[in-house]
Amino acid sequence: MSKLILVGAGPGDPELITLKAIKILQQADVILYDALANEALLEYALNATEKIFVGKRYGCHVLSQQEINHLIIEYGTKYKNIVRLKGGDPFVFGRAQEEIDAAVGAGMEVEMVPGISSALAAPASEMIPLTCRGISESFWVVTGTTRSGELSNDIKLAAQSTATVIILMAMSKLEAIMEIFTGYGKGETAVAIIQNGTTPQSKMVTGKVRDIYFRAQHAGLENPAVIIIGEVVNLKSKLFSAIPDLKNISAPM
Repeated sequence: MSKLILVGAGPGDPELITLKAIKILQQADVILYDALANEALLEYALNATEKIFVGKRYGCHVLSQQEINHLIIEYGTKYKNIVRLKGGDPFVFGRAQEEIDAAVGAGMEVEMVPGISSALAAPASEMIPLTCRGISESFWVVTGTTRSGELSNDIKLAAQSTATVIILMAMSKLEAIMEIFTGYGKGETAVAIIQNGTTPQSKMVTGKVRDIYFRAQHAGLENPAVIIIGEVVNLKSKLFSAIPDLKNISAPM
């Protein structure tokens, strides 16, 4: 019986992948990989007969989800190990369940290898904690792009909380999101936007809810980016101002 193996590729830095994921890539017969999966990871797939780029990120849809599902089933009739390499973690806004349903419906086995989500790794790479005693006791991870194309109602709920809010796939709706937070009295709340986090191409802009949209526009930020809203963003500047030597050290990549 053929097997579909969903593998989390991590947030972009090819070193931020698990040992188990590397072993799976080494055993793969076919790899279907996303736009957010670092292509350097394909170097581990020495035995793969085919490596197919399928896109799947905001603004990059080489194949539709249905077409990817068909490919999984088609290759499942020819090969034993079909690896679906997804950026971040497959179960964090990765449409993994749709692919699992297709594979199971075709009689395939399914295995899952978790990955590090950019929602966690991008802030950490810039020394921004998501929680901190006395500042933030929890965090939300929300998508800015729903299936219908509308903003999620969860963003309104998140704007009313005291939690750190991390929003993915949201740059096209950044202005509308900040208006929601402003409407709930969060205009002075700190915000950071990190584009291509954990990679050498990483860019970050910080500001407040009331001005981050204009700052991001001026800096030319676009997807893929992670938006972090909360007072924890200020901890980065406090760290660098408290320890002068750190000012000469680049943020980890």
